[in-house]
Amino acid sequence: MKAKSLRDLQEIQRKLAEQQQRDAQEAAAREAAMRQAAAERNLFVRAAGDVQPLRHPPRVLLAGEQPPPIPVQQQLDEQRVLAESLSDDFDASTLLDVDDALSFRRPGIGLDVTRKLRKGHWSIQREIDLHGLRREDAREALSAFIREAHRHGVRCLRVVHGKGLGSPGKTPVLKARVQGWLVQKKEVLAFVQARGDEGGAGALVVLLKPLGPGV
Repeated sequence: MKAKSLRDLQEIQRKLAEQQQRDAQEAAAREAAMRQAAAERNLFVRAAGDVQPLRHPPRVLLAGEQPPPIPVQQQLDEQRVLAESLSDDFDASTLLDVDDALSFRRPGIGLDVTRKLRKGHWSIQREIDLHGLRREDAREALSAFIREAHRHGVRCLRVVHGKGLGSPGKTPVLKARVQGWLVQKKEVLAFVQARGDEGGAGALVVLLKPLGPGV
């Protein structure tokens, strides 16, 4: 920068002075920042005390893949259904009392229970009609019906299986099946053929175990 006159020289001197002042201010600010940083480091060292570096670099242990959830409740439900499954090959005829109308009672249940059941000592509280259902559908429906009724404390049921008049040979196939299924149900204490006004040979009156002790 060349000065052509005294005025130009004075202007150059003024600008140099201002630049020097700015440089001095910036240097002072940097020095102050360095002192502040040093003071903060010293404060941390005094607060943390004597420290040593780690022997190994810091590592983060990541958990492995979690095993898939086990459907415990589903397995329990399947086991329960399997335990409650009813066999079509079960022959209940040897367990039935041979009287004027075949009846069934579990060991330890006296004849008076079936007599009372036949006379209507227990009021019929629920009914299911299996007439016209296929064997598999009837079996599942009866099993669910017995289980649900017992869970609600129901004692006396009527199960309508039909007289088999529409079956080939007019043989009551479903009747024998229903008797076999009922014998296999642990909730069933006894059953008798229904009275004429309750369905006669086309239905059974069933007595379930009470939820509490007693008959």
